[in-house]
Amino acid sequence: MTRKIELPPKKERHKLFGSVEPGLKLKPTEKEKMPDLQNTKKDFLFTIDAVGISNVKQPIIIESELEPNQQTTIATFKMTSKISYDAKGTNMSRFTEQLETYRQNGGFILSIKNLYDFTKELAERLKQKDASIEVTFPWFYERKGPSSQLTGLNHSEAKLTVHYEEGIGFSSSATLTCAVTTLCPCSKEISEYSAHNQRGYVTMNVEFTENYHEEVDWKKALLEAAETNASAMIHPVLKRPDEKMVTETAYENPRFVEDMVRLVAADLYELSFVKAFQVECRNEESIHLHDAIASLSYRK
Repeated sequence: MTRKIELPPKKERHKLFGSVEPGLKLKPTEKEKMPDLQNTKKDFLFTIDAVGISNVKQPIIIESELEPNQQTTIATFKMTSKISYDAKGTNMSRFTEQLETYRQNGGFILSIKNLYDFTKELAERLKQKDASIEVTFPWFYERKGPSSQLTGLNHSEAKLTVHYEEGIGFSSSATLTCAVTTLCPCSKEISEYSAHNQRGYVTMNVEFTENYHEEVDWKKALLEAAETNASAMIHPVLKRPDEKMVTETAYENPRFVEDMVRLVAADLYELSFVKAFQVECRNEESIHLHDAIASLSYRK
């Protein structure tokens, strides 16, 4: 039997669940009269390498050499700055104020130049000598079936990082993680027919040269370094003739994780705008419960 409920007024319901009447307010309400703890100057023992905010989500505009040439996606921002031993804290609201300034000015268009401007302006807003920003986002691009030419969207996880320091200048780096197909050379060698294959993930982290201003699309260049060295590419749309071609291509190009990181490294070595890099490949093994991994790093 359903019990009939006599509801008290909403204010009384709030009291029932713990709400109390506002207390006497004696502290100032004007910003100029409020104490500013963050700007307290004293010996606080240690300099802090990075303080700021992370996991801030905002829409951004991305330009790409691959279709779609311009797209809107959701990015996750991390923004930090150093503070010296004699400062208690940073002004957290200034990070989001800086981000909002860009959002209101036609949207946040993601480019290295814009991130250079952003970090320098952020340091000035914070009244600090340095600032850093990391922007992580999914990047979408069209991929056609090799035979049918039917189009679908793939995506990779990307990240751009920029650091600014007064008197030194800027440094920038990027990370791209994309999926590929890898076919086991050992399985192909020992089996009478067939060979096991799996999905692999290639992660490339590159440091850009000081004079790089995206004359070449770094996203496309890193994607090509991974995909063109894999056993086969990942495709969103495959008809039977496509599947035949992809399967045969993988069989013709077997790759260990060790092979993958070395081949991708060779392509990154040839990119003039890259001065250092790290490559990792992780295969989700189809005949094991574990993953196979390999990584290498190189500075030119």
